[in-house]
Amino acid sequence: MESSSSALSRLSNLQRHLHPQHSNSKIQQGLVKLSPEVAEALSTGHPVVALESTIISHGMPYPKNLETAKEVEAIVRENGAVPATVAILDGVPCVGLSMGELERLATLGTKAQKTARRDIAHVVANRGNGATTVSATMFFASMVGIHVFVTGGIGGVHRHGEQTMDISSDLTELGRTPVAVISAGVKSILDIPRTLEYLETQGVCVAAYNTNEFPAFFTERSGCKVHCRVDTPDDCARLIDANLKLKLGTGTLIAVPIPKEHSASGGLIESAIQIALREARDKNITGNAETPFLLAKVNELTGGASLASNIALVKNNALVGAKIAVALAQLKEHSNRGDAE
Repeated sequence: MESSSSALSRLSNLQRHLHPQHSNSKIQQGLVKLSPEVAEALSTGHPVVALESTIISHGMPYPKNLETAKEVEAIVRENGAVPATVAILDGVPCVGLSMGELERLATLGTKAQKTARRDIAHVVANRGNGATTVSATMFFASMVGIHVFVTGGIGGVHRHGEQTMDISSDLTELGRTPVAVISAGVKSILDIPRTLEYLETQGVCVAAYNTNEFPAFFTERSGCKVHCRVDTPDDCARLIDANLKLKLGTGTLIAVPIPKEHSASGGLIESAIQIALREARDKNITGNAETPFLLAKVNELTGGASLASNIALVKNNALVGAKIAVALAQLKEHSNRGDAE
């Protein structure tokens, strides 16, 4: 059993690695629970990758959701990083879940509240169970000093958003939280050009991985060019490191195209999206219920092809994200050695 002095030393080491704004007592006060594996990794400077949990609870049915969550965590580990799946369980924000906690979240499914930044206080105050979206996962990752976060695709400006003002909090979170988000771009059920305009307004660096074009989640291309291209994990690490050192205070979006072999036909997906959008309007499905409905409908209309593509791109993002986290940890270690000499 670890001695009290050893435990205090470990906590002290962890706090030195935490985000400066949050290093002075969040963990001690019990506001956030770190898994032992994540706490150890952060205290030693080992690469860590944050993972969201809405994809587990709302993205697919049980047991496929549990199987996918385990596979994604395994990919992160196989590529040299520690996975930190984020969720709120019984009112306690957790960064890093045990297998038992993962299974609990998977079986809860949609009974767990879909939790964006605005919902965090409510879920915690009511000791509820919350599956974190991109914005909430970014918030907790930044709180404990995790700089790389892998997801499937981020939210954005909804189609006809200029009339409805339906804009995902993922975008404003990227504008104020210094975490790099590795995604397959923006879900193609959304308005991609307006989403990119909004990210520009928020001061977010949008980089595309091995391409000059922003990917559209299910497909490799959206028709929208990006101003920043990165071709290797080292390129990404340098970009993230510069953003952190300059204290820009914004996130970085690294858009990784879905692998060619899993890319769905753009025309087939677009046709399904148009049908799904009409049905959502007819049924007056709006707000945070809209995206899960649209994705489920598109999956139904494409005979399951879109869900298979979704799982494939999340796994690919986990592979790329883990390599980026490793490159970032190596860059920081090299920088620390240089400072010490």
